[in-house]
Amino acid sequence: MTKEQEKMAVETLSLTKTYKGKAAVSHLNMKVREGSIYGFIGRNGAGKSTTLKMLCGLAKPTEGEIRLFGKPADDPYVARRIGSLIETAGLYPGMTARENMVLKARCMGLPDEKDVDRILDTTGLGNAGRKKVRHFSMGMKQRLGIGLALLGNPDLLILDEPINGLDPEGTREVRQLLLTLFQEGKTLIISSHILGELSKIATHYGIIRAGNLVEQIDRERLENNCRDYFQIEVNDSKRALPLISEQMPSIQAEVMDNRLIRLYDLKDGAGLNQLLIVNGIQVHSSGFHHMDLEEYFLNRMDNLTSQESAASKGGEEHV
Repeated sequence: MTKEQEKMAVETLSLTKTYKGKAAVSHLNMKVREGSIYGFIGRNGAGKSTTLKMLCGLAKPTEGEIRLFGKPADDPYVARRIGSLIETAGLYPGMTARENMVLKARCMGLPDEKDVDRILDTTGLGNAGRKKVRHFSMGMKQRLGIGLALLGNPDLLILDEPINGLDPEGTREVRQLLLTLFQEGKTLIISSHILGELSKIATHYGIIRAGNLVEQIDRERLENNCRDYFQIEVNDSKRALPLISEQMPSIQAEVMDNRLIRLYDLKDGAGLNQLLIVNGIQVHSSGFHHMDLEEYFLNRMDNLTSQESAASKGGEEHV
């Protein structure tokens, strides 16, 4: 199946949300393929939660369009295909996990308690018994929140920071649960600032900055873009760079600051160190590195900031 033939769980067209005249989300065009895990990433205040609230119907767009499974977002049938966990789950601490589930199921008009037991087993809470939610770990509460979102057997799960604040064990439990749901064929949109964890499960990514969707990229393309590099710290990068360019013209070099240089496609790190030392340049540290999702994201943000700064200065010069 080609990308053109793949069905979309979510499509937005010029989706915008303004508060008091300021755009929290601006003309956002998002595409989430069915059967994918879409990692939605951005700095705090970038517009992640606002976007997810609009997708869930918890916030009304100022302008633009949302289509879910090819239908308008206000289609009653579509609403039943979505489960969400935005911010907190709204648990009743004096009830057990099952009592919380049964209560919400009844509010949704779902009489069959077998689904409740099935979801509790899926989330690993089937043996929680009479333990009250107030005594749950944070990881157990998050899994129960996801369980509540699973009531009605939705095809799309929208989860806002589901691993935020969890200890390593809780993070592992939630990660495994999300992978299980993905393997069962569900589509997941997950916002998170814990990029190392997100990179373990996401198949696609959307990067949002200041309300604008700046990039959508799949895992394969991201891995191709996350190049290996050799980073070297010297006493003066302005002296080192011309020497490297002259002696190693095929090597792409990037100056990070007045001491750090990053080199791509370099094979002989020891040879570079020797070259610099022989020419009187002090080498404080050096080594090969692999760029991960977090570094890719930070570089993307830094590059955009630099471009905006350059554009602003150019505009000032023409005033």
